[in-house]
Amino acid sequence: MGIKLLTERLLIRDFEANDCDCVHSYASNPLVTEHMIWGPNTLNETMEFIQRTINMQKRSPRVAFELALILRTDGKLIGGVGFHVSDLQGEVGYCIHPDYWRQGYASEAAAEMLRFGFQEVGLHRIYATCRPENIGSANVMKKIGMTYEGHLREHMFHKGKWHDSLQYSILEHEFNG
Repeated sequence: MGIKLLTERLLIRDFEANDCDCVHSYASNPLVTEHMIWGPNTLNETMEFIQRTINMQKRSPRVAFELALILRTDGKLIGGVGFHVSDLQGEVGYCIHPDYWRQGYASEAAAEMLRFGFQEVGLHRIYATCRPENIGSANVMKKIGMTYEGHLREHMFHKGKWHDSLQYSILEHEFNG
């Protein structure tokens, strides 16, 4: 049985093989991937991503969730949210098609991932990171109640250079969902 979560405006579900074209419409966009550690994707890379997400769904116990964000009004796939578990902690991330930026969808999806992580998976702590230039993502983390933990300096090497990250987290007893 796959994951299906409902928020006010979104159905959050497991990715399916036929989602590839919709995912590729944002995963291949340099504007979307500017602050990501991946992309912009080739079509083959997007197809491989979809296959990896389908393989994740088969693992038991499940520790990785890459989920599609579907508008409840018209069924359009507008992005994805990821959730990865290790040692009663989870890391959440999100990616939205730019046509849907600044409309609260990332916050809505990430808040549901906090609820899912704490109430259904039984986590103690959930964290997220973003590049310091990605103010929109940092604002999402603040909006959903995460606390700024610090600035990780040049801690990862991607796309030919070292990158900093800002880290935010929330503990189970701090969550009000």
